[in-house]
Amino acid sequence: MQDQERYQEAKKVSIISLVINVFLTIIKAIIGILAGSTALVADAFHSASDLFGTIILLQGLKIAHKPPDASHPYGHHRAETITSKLLAIILILTAVGIGYEALKVLRDPTIAPPDSMAIYIALISIVFKEALYQYSVKIGKKINSPAVIADAWHHRTDAFSSIAALIGIGGALYGYPVMDPLAGVFVSILILKTGISIYKQAILALMDTAPSREVLEQIREAAFQAKGIKEVQDIKVRQYGSKLIVDMKVCVNPNITVEEGHGAAARAKKNLMQSNYDIQDVLIHVNPCKHMELENCKECRLKYE
Repeated sequence: MQDQERYQEAKKVSIISLVINVFLTIIKAIIGILAGSTALVADAFHSASDLFGTIILLQGLKIAHKPPDASHPYGHHRAETITSKLLAIILILTAVGIGYEALKVLRDPTIAPPDSMAIYIALISIVFKEALYQYSVKIGKKINSPAVIADAWHHRTDAFSSIAALIGIGGALYGYPVMDPLAGVFVSILILKTGISIYKQAILALMDTAPSREVLEQIREAAFQAKGIKEVQDIKVRQYGSKLIVDMKVCVNPNITVEEGHGAAARAKKNLMQSNYDIQDVLIHVNPCKHMELENCKECRLKYE
C-alpha cells in the first residue's frame, strides 16, 4: 500500500474517532456530574484523553507520511512510533488522575449513590467504544500502523472502563455506594496497564529491536530465492515506524562479473520489496562464495545451480 493511501485510511479512522469521542466526552461528563457518578466522570476523563490522543495521532501521521528529505533520507515513519509513545504517556497520566480522584471519594464517609440515568450513558459508551476499537484495530493492522493500533487500544480500554463504570453504578444503586468509586479505581488500573504495555512496545521499536525469528527467516528466504544468490549470510532487520529496514550480506558465484553479482543483489532486493512485509529500504553487500566461509556458518545453505 502506498504511503498516501495509508495516510488517507488512518486520517479517516482518526476523524471518525474524533467525532465520536467529542460526543461521548461531553455526554458522559454532563450526565456523570448531574447523576453524581464518580465512575462515569472518570470514564468521561478517559474519553477526553482519547480525544486528545486522536489529535496527537492525526499530527503524528501527517509527519510520518511526509516524503524523505535531506535531513531525513529514510523518511519520517518513526514519527508513528513516537506518536504511540505519546499516546501511552497520556494513558498513564489519565490513569493516575482517575485513580487519585476515585480514592479521594472512597475516603469520604458519606458516599451518595448515583442517579440511574448514568447506567444508560455507560451502556451507550460501551457499544460505541467497542465498535470504534474493532474498526480502528482492523484499519491499523491493514496499514501496519502502530500509532493507529495504539489509539484503537485507547478505545478498547474506554469500553472496559465503561463496563467497570456500569458495574459500579449498578452496585451503588443496589445499596453499595462504595462500588462506584471502586469501579473508578479499577478503571485507572486497567488504563495504567494498557499504557505501560504500549509504552514498552514503542521503546522496543525506538531501540531498533529485531522482529521475530519467523519474520527474519521469511525475509532470508525471499532473498535466497533470487536467481544468482547462493547464500544469505548475515541479515539484520530493524523497525522504522510502520516500515522495516533490511541490511544483509549475500554470496554469489566468485567467477561471475561484478555487474552480474550486482544484478543478483538487485533481484534479491526486488523480491524483498514485493514481499508481504512493508519494507522501506534494503542494503545488500555482495561477497564471493567461499567454501571455507560456508563451512564456518552454522545456518548457511549453499545453492548449487
